[in-house]
Amino acid sequence: MERTTPKVDTRNMTVRVTTALVFGVFFFSLLWFGDRPWAPWAYLGAMAMAMAMGMHEMTLIARARGFNPSLATGVLVAWGFLAHFFLVTGQQDPLPLWLVVAAGAMVIHFGALFFDSRLEEALPSQAITWLGVLYLGFGLGFQMKLFMLQGSLPRTGSRLILALFIITWFGDTAAYFVGSYFGRHKLAPRVSPKKSWEGAFGNLGGNLIGAFLMRATVCPEWTPVDAVALGLLLGTAGQLGDLVESTWKRSAGVKDSNVGGVSIPGHGGLLDRVDSLVFAAPALYAYVHFVHGFN
Repeated sequence: MERTTPKVDTRNMTVRVTTALVFGVFFFSLLWFGDRPWAPWAYLGAMAMAMAMGMHEMTLIARARGFNPSLATGVLVAWGFLAHFFLVTGQQDPLPLWLVVAAGAMVIHFGALFFDSRLEEALPSQAITWLGVLYLGFGLGFQMKLFMLQGSLPRTGSRLILALFIITWFGDTAAYFVGSYFGRHKLAPRVSPKKSWEGAFGNLGGNLIGAFLMRATVCPEWTPVDAVALGLLLGTAGQLGDLVESTWKRSAGVKDSNVGGVSIPGHGGLLDRVDSLVFAAPALYAYVHFVHGFN
């Protein structure tokens, strides 16, 4: 049976690794500076920038199909979600989520009445704007929520963010190499012909290795059961997120999420890099909330 994935592209590997190291330095630094007063603001700025870039790419994907979602209103409402997750602490909720949604509805829908020159596409365009808001608002907003958590260990939030990235990235890396060399059986041929079941199981193996590494280093309060559960949970959520974003690109007939916009060297668009994290972050928060009692 023929392979479903090509051999590793060694020409692009150096660029990919160099870019990954640059991002790695930033996120590893969060572990050491996560308790500084400026750290939450720095992470807030990073998430705000990521939301703007992600919404821009969502707009480009939609416009490739002739729709006209609003970039400006989408970014503003997504930032509202981010502000909610930044401000909410325990029982204190100065910017409740219902208010963000209600205000966002007025901004998106009423704004289109006055500024959208293509009202014949109003339904799909506004729906895609909401899709981008919810996708990025919750996916990146929960990263902000995780960063703000406080526990018995110092820098609890930055520890969890580091664990989120390491577990997810270990899985992505393992999937790439296992799928490239051993992929035989297609996982979702209609969505992403290069993905294989072998790569998917390799992904979970990488997730588990990353989870146990985090337990041994930055998250010593985790039990072996926690490491296994989080490895499988984040791995499954991350792969589903990857397939979801691949479905959007397939429907629009584009290869990369940036569609001619700003790309990350060796990695494509921003959505191509955060698609796994967008689903894994809420999954991690749900686990530490319901299992470990974090709020």
